[in-house]
Amino acid sequence: MSIIKLDQNTINHIAAGEVIDRPSSIVKELVENSIDANATNISIEIKDGGISLIRITDNGDGIDESDIKIAFERHSTSKIKDTIDLASIHSLGFRGEALSSIAAVCQVELITKTKESMTGFRYRIEGDEEIGFEEIGAPDGTTFIVRNIFFNTPARRKFLKTASTESGYISEIIEKIALSHPEISFTFINNGKTRIYTPGNGNLKDTIYAIYGKEVTDNLVEVNYKDKNIEMTGFLGKAIISKGNRSNENYFINGRYIKSDIISKAIEEGYKFILMQHKYPFTVVNFAIDSKFIDVNVHPSKMELRISNASEIYPAIVETVKEALIEKPNIVEAKLDDEKKAEKKIDRKPEPFETKRNKVEDKPEVVLEKTNNVSKPKNVDYTNIPKPKQEEVHEQMSYDFLSEEARPKHKIIGQVFETYWIVEYEDEMYIIDQHAAHEKVNFERLMKRFENNDISSQTLTQPIILNLSMKDANIVEQYLDNFNEIGFVIEPFQGTDFAVRAVPSELYTLDSEDVLMNIIDNFTSEIGSMVPNIVTEKIASMSCKASIKGNTKISFAEADALIDELLSCENPYNCPHGRPTIIKMSKEELEKKFKRIV
Repeated sequence: MSIIKLDQNTINHIAAGEVIDRPSSIVKELVENSIDANATNISIEIKDGGISLIRITDNGDGIDESDIKIAFERHSTSKIKDTIDLASIHSLGFRGEALSSIAAVCQVELITKTKESMTGFRYRIEGDEEIGFEEIGAPDGTTFIVRNIFFNTPARRKFLKTASTESGYISEIIEKIALSHPEISFTFINNGKTRIYTPGNGNLKDTIYAIYGKEVTDNLVEVNYKDKNIEMTGFLGKAIISKGNRSNENYFINGRYIKSDIISKAIEEGYKFILMQHKYPFTVVNFAIDSKFIDVNVHPSKMELRISNASEIYPAIVETVKEALIEKPNIVEAKLDDEKKAEKKIDRKPEPFETKRNKVEDKPEVVLEKTNNVSKPKNVDYTNIPKPKQEEVHEQMSYDFLSEEARPKHKIIGQVFETYWIVEYEDEMYIIDQHAAHEKVNFERLMKRFENNDISSQTLTQPIILNLSMKDANIVEQYLDNFNEIGFVIEPFQGTDFAVRAVPSELYTLDSEDVLMNIIDNFTSEIGSMVPNIVTEKIASMSCKASIKGNTKISFAEADALIDELLSCENPYNCPHGRPTIIKMSKEELEKKFKRIV
């Protein structure tokens, strides 16, 4: 076998495979170049999921005539000069592989003009072959037109998904980049329809509103933290807008959208006290970290990085998230004014700027105007769009309500529907869900005892014999020590049967066998040892089983004691599932309803 040196064309195609795997990769690379070129308006237009056309236009610095052809050569970049610069990268793109890789597998047209130049230039290149270079009239900035991705590599093209799916990938990338740069106005046009438009006014909350809509924006908590190792700014979502996946975990390091196990775990650890396992938070947080502590040169896509001082920033992130979520009262205020139409809730992401369509032509009524050659809706006045409503809770009153000083002033009115307790306090009426409240109390009590290694067990007068399948028996045997830590004393009995001789004290009065079987069933899908996060989930599920249910009548004394316990919780406003424990209605709202005031 002989060793040969690959020709440049083959090398370019290999590099393209590392950097460009689908249309969204092209969009990401070109948009990042626009940002590095100091653009304040960026328009992204695609057709057929970006497979047939991607057009990206910006009002940035443009490219000098002498640099145009060089920009398409491998490892040509204006961002770094040598290995020393790799230690202090501040731009989004720096490898100099993007344009070369895109040109290797696509038909590319570049139109660019610098502010200093009298005219612009058009350069066309297909599969690394130059097609044309000419002087033309053009506005300041740069436009990239990319057609027919993988036109010369059909084997790769067949791995692309449907146009709708590829569009989704592109939309997600644009959303992430727009959130990391609220000072830039982004427009995303898919098959002639404007799908995303952000104002670019530097206000992050306005950008969140443009992308996610009112419901999300109304349930945000601001975070602002700084120490010698890290700075955190942005917004954290309340438990009520959590999801079953990490798609809404948006975090950025020095303005770069990345994926980091360390960051994700730290954020989720901070949320652990209000979210159950398999629920993930909504976040939009930018982390400023000294570039000497991070290495972005880990993967060709620049989506991953290493953090050398992770052990120092991890606890800071956890505590910052936790404190931000604890400190702000989170009592939902119920409005009784039915004269205002409730907003229609939809499962998909809101598209707040999508306009009515002409029924005959099925075309959007949005008229696009060109500003520095960037398309944006002409008849949408973003400044007049209603701002996201701020929390209407009276914060000081909400603190009093669950403070020790306020407790003597609580007046328990009674129970309705054998589920909800009404409490009067000053000029507010509070409604407490007894199940959600008891669930939260049990969850925090069990969590604290587990963390302090203070779980107590109650011996059963008659052992419970578990008749298990082979699969479930293996689960119990695998996690036997962990069950004992939680407070279950379980011993092998015979064959696949086990004897339960003691249970956690909190579960003694319940159907302990039912609770235990529920935990075993949950473990069935788990692989490997039971890690702390999974223990947390099981304790949370135990607290659900151990809690007072709805439609259960309890006494005034029991309700009063429950409110006392809720008062002592670290975060009393949500149950472990993220549902509210308390809502309130103001005296003013009731008086409006009865027309006492207008």
